Amino acid sequence: MLTEIRLKNFKCFQDESIPLKTLTLLTGLNGMGKSSVIQALLLIKQSYEYEVAFSDNAWPINGDYLELGTIRDILYQYFTSKEISIEIDQKNDLGNVTAKWSFDASDIDSDALKVTSERNAPEQVPNFISGHFHYLNAERIGPRVYSKMSNYKVANEEKLGIRGELATHYLALKGEEPIRIESLKFPEDDLDNPKYSLSLNDQVNAWLSVIRPGTRLITNTYRDVSLVGLKYQFIAGSDRGNEFRPTNVGFGLSYILPIIISILMSPPKALVILENPEAHLHPKGQAEIGKLIAMAAKGGIQVILETHSDHIMNGIRVAVREQILDSDKCTFLYFTGETIGGKFQHYIEEIKLNNKGKLSHRPEGFFDEWDNLLIKLI
Repeated sequence: MLTEIRLKNFKCFQDESIPLKTLTLLTGLNGMGKSSVIQALLLIKQSYEYEVAFSDNAWPINGDYLELGTIRDILYQYFTSKEISIEIDQKNDLGNVTAKWSFDASDIDSDALKVTSERNAPEQVPNFISGHFHYLNAERIGPRVYSKMSNYKVANEEKLGIRGELATHYLALKGEEPIRIESLKFPEDDLDNPKYSLSLNDQVNAWLSVIRPGTRLITNTYRDVSLVGLKYQFIAGSDRGNEFRPTNVGFGLSYILPIIISILMSPPKALVILENPEAHLHPKGQAEIGKLIAMAAKGGIQVILETHSDHIMNGIRVAVREQILDSDKCTFLYFTGETIGGKFQHYIEEIKLNNKGKLSHRPEGFFDEWDNLLIKLI
């Protein structure tokens, strides 16, 4: 499990250490560095997948996971040294270990970072490099009648695509497989007379029914044209209803589908990075997704979550209060900043939870807009 990431001269951070727990929620004002933390992790993952991290080649900053531009775009604007470094602490079977990479950032028009030094034995390389990993971008694909297929990426690499573009194919190919962590099964099912099996198909339908009651997904594979189709059916009692195209049922179900799959099909010790899972969901659905994310962390999946949703946050807090997740396995990081000495300085406040789900403190701007507006309405 990753326990800390330290960034030097990377984007908005001069020198910042960011603590990580089993469940880490990143929030704060726009443009304060939340995505930069995620991008640093993606840069490492991308470079190792390209295998350039094992050679003397430079690390590309544009690729399957990232489109960062040039070094000019990622070098801290008030730099005193044109060296970027990323350092990661983690706990593994050997205990606490550290991996670190330093890069020459002097060629600011280059689109690759030249590694100048690294301190990594094989056992120090972060587990998520070779282990189970999902990253889902905030800009996920919307409703599609047909989606593309990729047998190798889905069957061999277990990928959903960073925008969830392979989620439908994943469901079609692996829908009958059981979810990887049994405790992630839909908790509101009748234990004595269960409606849902432990198959991915059934559990996805169960969790989607929180978003829209009675949801059932139907996939059809068209191998001749390398496409997979998706339809929605809504069941009410004995009425199975018509089959609807995704384009006729709104954005929420399509946007949350890859999020749910990524969690249900991740094993313990996996790393799942999610951006804005709340997009297009109503408040109750957002809170339930917060609960699912907390259950995933309880099951041993490390989740790094970027969100602006107080409903997601409160769903996690309630899960802590209900003892679904231990409070010491969860932290909220508030990204903010202020002008100091004529320069805008970014910094992070760590907000901890107690076992009742209460926050250690609540800085100004931390999910307080509801209260601020309510005062004006009273």
